Amino acid sequence: MSHQAVDQQKDPYSYQSGFGNHFSSEALAGALPAGQNTPQICPYGLYAEQLSGTAFTVARSGNQRAWMYRVRPSVMHMPFEPYQGNPYVIGAFDSRDADTTCTQIRWLPFEIPQDKIDFVDGLRTLGGAGDPTVRNGLAIHMFAATATMDKRAFCSADGDLLIVPQQGRLDIKTEFGPIMVAPNEIAVIQRGMRFSVSLPDGPIRGYVLEVYDGHFELPDLGPIGANGLANPRDFQTPVAQYENTSDHWTVVQKFQGALFSASQDHSPFDVVAWHGNYAPYKYNLAHFNVINSVSFDHVDPSIFTVLTCKSAHPGTAVADFVIFPPRFEVQMNTFRPPYFHRNCMSEFMGLIHGSYEAKQGRFLPGGASLHSMMTPHGPDSATVKSATTRELLPGRVADGTQAFMFESMFQLRLTQWAADVQIQDREYYKAWQDIPVTFNPDKI
Repeated sequence: MSHQAVDQQKDPYSYQSGFGNHFSSEALAGALPAGQNTPQICPYGLYAEQLSGTAFTVARSGNQRAWMYRVRPSVMHMPFEPYQGNPYVIGAFDSRDADTTCTQIRWLPFEIPQDKIDFVDGLRTLGGAGDPTVRNGLAIHMFAATATMDKRAFCSADGDLLIVPQQGRLDIKTEFGPIMVAPNEIAVIQRGMRFSVSLPDGPIRGYVLEVYDGHFELPDLGPIGANGLANPRDFQTPVAQYENTSDHWTVVQKFQGALFSASQDHSPFDVVAWHGNYAPYKYNLAHFNVINSVSFDHVDPSIFTVLTCKSAHPGTAVADFVIFPPRFEVQMNTFRPPYFHRNCMSEFMGLIHGSYEAKQGRFLPGGASLHSMMTPHGPDSATVKSATTRELLPGRVADGTQAFMFESMFQLRLTQWAADVQIQDREYYKAWQDIPVTFNPDKI
């Protein structure tokens, strides 16, 4: 059975389809005011609250916001105080907090904790660039957790979170409604949106890309035309579902790279209705429509971009989310694996399941690699030997596999935790050392 079929069977929630749409959703009929956003008294005695994803004066084509109609305004909480439960999350990446290296780095699978640790306390920042105070840069995190977030919610004021589960489903309760996201799916929860993660299948592990500037969008298709890659109809946004409780909750907020917490005497998920185009969403990677060469040469990996966060430089991304899905390979007279290269972008790779076609050894599900700007990389020795000697017949590649890449225009610095953690593969350089030298000046 395919991952797509399994995921659909296990998802109990309903969704609205489309990317960037203006959605409307209400858990009680008539909860959305008719004809205006802020009536003197809202239906059912609710309070109107706007969540802005962009400045008010951004052009209409790029303006993002949502109106929420909730039992209590979200301002009803005690003062925020520094949160001491997780010292491994940072946001600014300068020489005081981070480690600089340009060598190729690989991590073996990140360990699942033995203790009861939830999503918030299981976050570990691997590295990044820039500073959220000036809304410039990004951060890459890993998460591993064994416990449900009990009466706790989390949000980032620093940036949008692209969550990539690798092990176990995440049952994510958001202010906009619930999302179930499984391995081979992704979820995007934007800046300022509160959410809580439950673990229906036990321990979870995965990756998070956080962008400080702008929002994720679908890449331009150019000569591809109107269709292909990730199609808008396959993105899913939750429908309203609310809680009206009077129990103790803690809201943990990431702000300027640090964590703060505030207590309140009610659930933060008391939104009865909402409308707008600033809302969380999920996407099943099995729906990606792969475009590839059907004649010769290995096409640049940009052709596999699912989502992009654009920079001020046209064609250059703050971050791209790229996948390497199952597909046919038919190129003739071609070295079919990824070519050797040095890149003006930074490349962080992870593996959700299976075995990546360009690495035959210790690049494993739940692990990762980082190839920094202008540092050479490419397929390992075993892949090179196979690719240069096998018969080039049409065939399948990456069946049962899903690798992905966070690619960025920024040079990334590692946190000290990522630089020192024992699971770093100190022998990664050996992957290329026995590539055969086949040069013969007497033979073309």
